Amino acid sequence: MSQEINITTPLDDATVLQLKAGDSVKITGYIYTGRDAAHKRLYELIKEGKELPISLAGQIIYYVGPAPAKPGYACGPAGPTTSYRMDPYTPAMLEQGLKGMIGKGLRSKEVVDSMKKNKAVYFAAVGGAAALISRTIKKSEVIAYPDLGAEAIHRYYVEGFPAIVCIDAYGNDLYESEPPKYRKE
Repeated sequence: MSQEINITTPLDDATVLQLKAGDSVKITGYIYTGRDAAHKRLYELIKEGKELPISLAGQIIYYVGPAPAKPGYACGPAGPTTSYRMDPYTPAMLEQGLKGMIGKGLRSKEVVDSMKKNKAVYFAAVGGAAALISRTIKKSEVIAYPDLGAEAIHRYYVEGFPAIVCIDAYGNDLYESEPPKYRKE
């Protein structure tokens, strides 16, 4: 039975292991943003054995490219982007201690296997709810790669950020388990 759980960042193994595919979560604390170009840069630093601009240990990365902020807001609409584009880089980041990712769409077998090995979770954020999601983002600051514009790595402070555990640390995957329930025979 799925449940709604409040979680606070940074994440630890005990928190990650309690989460089950289908659980609704509300995330409070700091999360980082990152998309393709930022992931490629981080991956290259990992492969070269160089220091990263942020510590990934216990962190969550949100795959988002936010729109510009209106006056009085930390950021503009901030909906999830398709996650599989980050898959070539994700196992290396999970090895660095990354505990969570937020996005939309399927993940590769390699990513799911690495999530199980490294005790990490994949959250789905609702595409199309970008304006609603942005209301949970209370602070935003660029941490790395400002030359990437909206795709720079930002650090968000979020309160009650809504997400669903889509793939848990045991490899249970809503993208596999749920569609068969709704197929017509």
